Amino acid sequence: MTDLLYSEEEDALRAAVRDLLTDHCAAAGVITRTESDAPHDRALWKSLTEGMGLAGLLVPEELGGQGASHREAAVVLEELGRAVAPVPYLTSAVVATEALLACGDDELLGQLASGRTIGALAVGLHTGPDADFQAVRVENGTLHGELTGIADAAVADVLLVPAADGGLYAVAADAVTLTPQLSLDLTRPLATVRLEGAPGRRLGDAGPAVRRALRAAAGLLASEQLGVADWALTETVRYLKERRQFNRPVGGFQALKHRLAQLWLETVNLRAAARAAADALATGEDTDVTVAVAQAYAAPVAVHAAEEALQLHGGIGMTWEHPVHLYLKRAKADSIAYGTAGAHREALAARVGLQAP
Repeated sequence: MTDLLYSEEEDALRAAVRDLLTDHCAAAGVITRTESDAPHDRALWKSLTEGMGLAGLLVPEELGGQGASHREAAVVLEELGRAVAPVPYLTSAVVATEALLACGDDELLGQLASGRTIGALAVGLHTGPDADFQAVRVENGTLHGELTGIADAAVADVLLVPAADGGLYAVAADAVTLTPQLSLDLTRPLATVRLEGAPGRRLGDAGPAVRRALRAAAGLLASEQLGVADWALTETVRYLKERRQFNRPVGGFQALKHRLAQLWLETVNLRAAARAAADALATGEDTDVTVAVAQAYAAPVAVHAAEEALQLHGGIGMTWEHPVHLYLKRAKADSIAYGTAGAHREALAARVGLQAP
């Protein structure tokens, strides 16, 4: 039977990442960054990658990585979700890395594992594992076209671009034109990538690489959504214990207890679904179904938790200075990232033979 409990090593990893984020990713600093032209925290990224080696968790040891599994990457993403950390971990250390693992490009994998090079898969953030993705033209050995909704492209050093000839190409970021797009989640900015005769190096077949990358992204995104929901629940409970009305803690009111109890049940179930998806990705057993289940459930729970946190914090929750708006925006943006809950339910129904009439 699969053991979804956290191992001692995973608990130790969680503690180390949480300590780092507590010291270097304060909510006030994240909010300040969202008001600037550079929302990504380069110093935090350096601490996570060069200091702790987390960019190479999924990369084999012989290529300079840690040789860990998706379970460990999921723990990191939980903590990054709890802090809405403005770093390209999901897009580079998971999505781009998975695409390169499928292509077998050892050199670029080693560069991403070090954290000194940041990669981004040039596929729209909204694209799910079973959806069609945009591709660019190949003319005279160079790439031409436009791709929209590319997450963290602004901070990437190399873009992995799918082309119409069926190949996946590595393109230097300075060879393309980036145009920022308005994004609800300012901690994970989007951009339009325009290629006008950009040189690229063919890595392998785009289809299998992109599918593998998006499947891992959807599965591990559930862990990030778990982190968002867990923060929302924990902070709301803490606040309601402190806030008083009629000379008693607000958290003592029966109606609010019921809402928090329901939210706790949803979060516990989300933890089980996210852990199952991470374990399935790590073992390769029943992966497509488990990932679809996790994403079908994760998005509504994360959004609900953030909405409840915003409402139950009262007037202070509506202010820009309070970080709850960061979590609501991240939850809303994640709800359409790598496929909506509805798209995953449809995919799940098809896989288990329960299509609607």
